[in-house]
Amino acid sequence: MQSIMMQVMDKGRFQKPAATLSLMAGQTVELRCKGNKIGWSYPAYLDTFKDSRLSVKQHERYGQLTLVNSTSADTGEFSCWAQLCNGYICRRDEAKTGSTYILFTEKGELFVPSPSYFDVVYLNPDRQAVVPCRVTVLSAKVTLHREFPAKEIPANGTDIIYDMKRGFVYLQPHSEHQGVVYCRAEAGGKSQISVKYHLLYVEVPSGPPSTTILASSNKVKGGDDVSVLCTVLGEPDVEVEFRWIFPGQKDERPVTIQDTWRLIHRGLGHTTRISQSVITVEDFETIDAGYYICTAQNLQGQTTVATTVEFS
Repeated sequence: MQSIMMQVMDKGRFQKPAATLSLMAGQTVELRCKGNKIGWSYPAYLDTFKDSRLSVKQHERYGQLTLVNSTSADTGEFSCWAQLCNGYICRRDEAKTGSTYILFTEKGELFVPSPSYFDVVYLNPDRQAVVPCRVTVLSAKVTLHREFPAKEIPANGTDIIYDMKRGFVYLQPHSEHQGVVYCRAEAGGKSQISVKYHLLYVEVPSGPPSTTILASSNKVKGGDDVSVLCTVLGEPDVEVEFRWIFPGQKDERPVTIQDTWRLIHRGLGHTTRISQSVITVEDFETIDAGYYICTAQNLQGQTTVATTVEFS
């Protein structure tokens, strides 16, 4: 497959960029890809801050990406592809793509800087987990260390591998991997330590929300109050939205609905997010009797549960 990407060098020369490029921070990078409708992807960091140092333009025959005043935080994959469009609907032309991984080396920075001093990495038994310590120097030797008890964690290639473009990858995370870790890089006689990463094991399977529903009472006297509680146990970083259908809805019956969430630690450092929605009906009347239906939704789907509340 032929790459459509070129790097613009000084004095207007062009060259095909290597799969991995090392540049000094501060340099300007200009990439061009042949085609009249080019799509681009570049390190997420540049998107996060809607960075004015980056410009992407489409010319008649090529797309152009320019990055000025580069820093070590810009290290990552830059790629482009031709788009095949039919009206407004475009898809990627897999035969016409190009990419290069650029390391921007900055004095005193062996690691791609992290926005925080401390990061949480969730370990799910059913998918890879990544400790994202990436380097800015191609020749750097990187090791992974547990903080307590202090020891090096071997990246043996079966359980844990080091991938320069991602970091340390846990291929099959399990609960013994939990704890606080950091990375260490050595290059040219200098060594540096990364930020700390707190690895938390997540017990819940991913998928649509695992939901339960409970009424404070299923038989309610007239004039009493009743609450119905909808609870989801899920992954710590997955948000849940709730929707309710209730008998008094068509009569615009006033109810209060309160949504909350918190993280709970269940034995052995398992971390679970508990999301709850409570619907409360005051002064119960006959129109309030019937099905209370809760729908919980996350990015992977939705689950609907119901309970009946009768007038006694």
